[in-house]
Amino acid sequence: MSHLQDKKIILAITGSIAAYKAAVLVRLLVKAGAEVQVLMTEAATRFITPLTLSTLSKRPVYSTIHDGHAWNDHVTLGLWADAFVLAPLTATSLARLSMGLADNIVTAVYLSARCPVFFAPAMDVDMWHHPATQEHVQRLQGIGHHLIPVGHGELASGLVGDGRMAEPEEIIAYLERHLSSGHLPLSGNRLLVTAGPTYEPIDPVRFIGNRSSGMMGIAIAEAAAARGARVALVLGPSRLEPSHPGIEVYRVETAKQMHEQALDLFAEVDVAILAAAVSDYRPARIAEEKIKKTAETLHLDLVKNPDIAADLAKVKTGHQLIIGFALETHDELSHAREKMVRKKFDCIVLNSLNDKGAGFHVPTNKITMLFADNKVLEFELKKKSAVAEDIIDALERMKAQQQENEKKKA
Repeated sequence: MSHLQDKKIILAITGSIAAYKAAVLVRLLVKAGAEVQVLMTEAATRFITPLTLSTLSKRPVYSTIHDGHAWNDHVTLGLWADAFVLAPLTATSLARLSMGLADNIVTAVYLSARCPVFFAPAMDVDMWHHPATQEHVQRLQGIGHHLIPVGHGELASGLVGDGRMAEPEEIIAYLERHLSSGHLPLSGNRLLVTAGPTYEPIDPVRFIGNRSSGMMGIAIAEAAAARGARVALVLGPSRLEPSHPGIEVYRVETAKQMHEQALDLFAEVDVAILAAAVSDYRPARIAEEKIKKTAETLHLDLVKNPDIAADLAKVKTGHQLIIGFALETHDELSHAREKMVRKKFDCIVLNSLNDKGAGFHVPTNKITMLFADNKVLEFELKKKSAVAEDIIDALERMKAQQQENEKKKA
């Protein structure tokens, strides 16, 4: 049975060309057994008619706080809902929510709602990446709202990039995971996830680092938490933040700090997923003052950083699993398998920089998963949120096999 069965869902639609997808979204919600109340901004009614959505939802659609004859009670609506979904959410409406404005039916009901809030933005690529937009997104995430990640592809402007509203099927899957009222598959499990880069200081203003954004590791943490796991996320210097309340974030800067934090947490977890791009070396000496540009060359002595994976493997117990990552540029499979054996991983996730759309600072990834029993799974290019689901699917299978093996030993 769907986890949306008998759930009361408010679907708020704002004035984006993506509003046409709302008809499919309403149909899927109703098919899943939800009661759907549609709200629309005035701008949204120019893209899709209230009559269409009223017919699909089998309820009246509200687009004003009052129509001159009656008041549409935004307080009662806000208290009625089990979930408040904004899809599509434009840059303008996003800013209104962030600032707490209540000048239309959508924002008024939003401010009255006591239920979980999910928002699926839709806008052009430059609007999405603008610092003001990202600040509004982070503010909503900071108060516990759930961002349904934007898609990457061709936009209404003709540009290609981030900003597409998630597809209706993706939104349904996201709601299913987060609104489950039954037993979640990873309930009772505690996970350690490392994510992001590490920065190794050279002087007070410069550092050695890499281009990792932390996006992949955060997506893994979100996917695991949505399935009931308690997640400890050790996050390097990334501008990103997870939104799920089941994730406890430990911020670090350097490889040594990440090593210390991971070792400190490892004894309490069942699974470690090491997605961080950790710097292999650090400067032997950190200058106390900014190094001036005087000579034609600058020589840095580097020393090796501690190996987080190797040190976790030394203290790993029989019930624990470790999933590692490998980013390769040549002989990918052989290098990844060698790393998995050397570091005693139960599984390794291989990324290749030779695959277009994979790597740092892109919303997509293409992975191959290698397992200790020589099994290999290859996946197509997907959004990192979808890749994270594939990784957690594999983890669930590994946990099930582990439990089966323990039963046989008993």
